[in-house]
Amino acid sequence: MSARAPFARMNGIGNEIIVADMRGRADRVTPAAAVALAADPATRFDQIMAIHDPRTPGTDAYIDILNADGSPAQACGNGTRCVVAALSAETGRKEFTFETVAGILATREHGDGAISVDLGKPRFGWQDIPLAEEFRDTRAIELQIGPIDAPVLHSPSVASMGNPHAIFWVDRDVWSYDLERFGPLLENHPIFPERANITIAQVTSRETMAIRTWERGAGLTLACGSAACAAAVSAARTGRTGRTVTVTAPSGGRLVIEWRADDHVIMTGPAEWEFSGRLDPATGAWERDVEGAA
Repeated sequence: MSARAPFARMNGIGNEIIVADMRGRADRVTPAAAVALAADPATRFDQIMAIHDPRTPGTDAYIDILNADGSPAQACGNGTRCVVAALSAETGRKEFTFETVAGILATREHGDGAISVDLGKPRFGWQDIPLAEEFRDTRAIELQIGPIDAPVLHSPSVASMGNPHAIFWVDRDVWSYDLERFGPLLENHPIFPERANITIAQVTSRETMAIRTWERGAGLTLACGSAACAAAVSAARTGRTGRTVTVTAPSGGRLVIEWRADDHVIMTGPAEWEFSGRLDPATGAWERDVEGAA
């Protein structure tokens, strides 16, 4: 199938997202197309959210997620909000249920335009994250960067929000650390058989924290919704915060993360439209819609 598919370039608090409408089609956005789109400055993205026809009764769509390096992603909270904003603008509906490889996501757009995504229950078992070896307590595992007697980063909390996360707790400003250098080493550390998202987190009060994330398959990112969720639940789990926290991303954008009593994690934040166009799912060739031209 060679016809180009509609897409929207969007962002969730700075997390650059391409929402590709693949409904009614049998093909998929290929890894090669993702790499080509990521290499183009105009379409550089963190994740592609490809909307497909639903596979499971009771859901509105199946979402296939690709990272900038063409690898598959299990979850993307900021991207899911962008999908909600796109479909809400199209249909006028405010609630959607999506299926991903990580499970079923319930979503809602509020009257003020903020969008909530139920990312389900976090997982803390070493085999569920997964880790390559057993750690009975994943609130802090043995992993560090730097000299053994004076590590720069050490003892991260680890968790899965449908994808693996490691959270390194720091006392200084999150910009004080060379995440661009440490991120690739930690993402690909042997302890993470499926690689991992690496986050530096500074708790600033019982209700607030700041993070920076090296995103698996994407690199340094201005925001990562699932990392914000993993950091928030890990902060609560280690007694650093309560169960509702506002997380500030490098973009300056903020997400409210609530770890409810039923163990579900609810992420609430905005989504913004940038421009629309059409893309070739096989090659990544694209063109901008006339109404979206600068």
